[in-house]
Amino acid sequence: MTGYRSNEKSAQRNTNCVSTQLNTFILTESATPSRYTRRMPESLPDPVDLDLRLVRCFTAVAEYRHFGRAAQAQHTTQPSLSRQIRRLEHQLSARLIDRSPQGSRLTQAGETFLPLAKKLLRSANQAVTATQAAAQPSRITIGYLSGLIVTPAVRELRHRHPDADVHVQHIGWDDPRTVLFEYRADAVVTRLPFPTDGLRVTILYDEPRSLLIPTEHRLAGKKSVTLGDITGEPMLRVKDFAAEWHTFWRAEPRPDGRPVPDGAYVDNIEDKFEAVASGQAVVIVPSGIGGLRPDLTLVPLEDIEPSRVVLATRARDHNRVLAAFTKHAQTHITGPGSTGQAR
Repeated sequence: MTGYRSNEKSAQRNTNCVSTQLNTFILTESATPSRYTRRMPESLPDPVDLDLRLVRCFTAVAEYRHFGRAAQAQHTTQPSLSRQIRRLEHQLSARLIDRSPQGSRLTQAGETFLPLAKKLLRSANQAVTATQAAAQPSRITIGYLSGLIVTPAVRELRHRHPDADVHVQHIGWDDPRTVLFEYRADAVVTRLPFPTDGLRVTILYDEPRSLLIPTEHRLAGKKSVTLGDITGEPMLRVKDFAAEWHTFWRAEPRPDGRPVPDGAYVDNIEDKFEAVASGQAVVIVPSGIGGLRPDLTLVPLEDIEPSRVVLATRARDHNRVLAAFTKHAQTHITGPGSTGQAR
């Protein structure tokens, strides 16, 4: 399977024409309302062909809880959207949404259908993008995090493979697995830790970690600090990130066994900088982080393992352009201060 950058609008148009059969899910007695187990029914039910346009309309109404706002987001009219929802309810033989002047509320059937509908749309989109990728093996999209420079390796790839259609895009703090398995990128230059099952991970270099603090902090200006120096300092947390990530970047548990005080939650780098600059917390970051504000400074941390910069790809992807980029990444993406990486 080869890489291809997903064009979401194009993928949506393609998936609009796709029909699929909804798997039979049966709620078990021991399951919570959001957990389902698949069980073979006593007899196979008649197949239900779901129009993905209708499913997408339903998820829009479920998100906005308002037909007017959902219709605007879907670039349609409210009466048309209402007709689409009624058609879907007819196909499913279930009422999904209760309507009122105050807004819209999902019924119990609607709450049950919503996670399955989202999964259905994701699967359809992945089917389209994976097929398009296989049909165009010379295309590749390379994702990278802030502070990680991929330019030299990309330049070499384009030079060695002028026939390749190479795209580069910045990615946020998304889980690299999501970016890869949704085919938004075919290779991602990122940092561990993250779950790597189903991925091929190539280590590129180790990067020291530093403490990010305000320029007026008591530790500012020191040549280096240890974890003992920041005992009791609140540490920032990042929304929706796994415990493994927090354990690594908050350096917990600490050597003395003391808990790490919790600082504010943030969900982007700008909020991280603001929280640190205002004195709400400190944060451990890669030493190569860029775009620092003038009221922030980095102090190297001595007694802590480095961050590891890696190239991640889907394990089953075997593509000459992707293989070539992996080789060039190992040669040219070698860390700050190295002659292998131009800055």
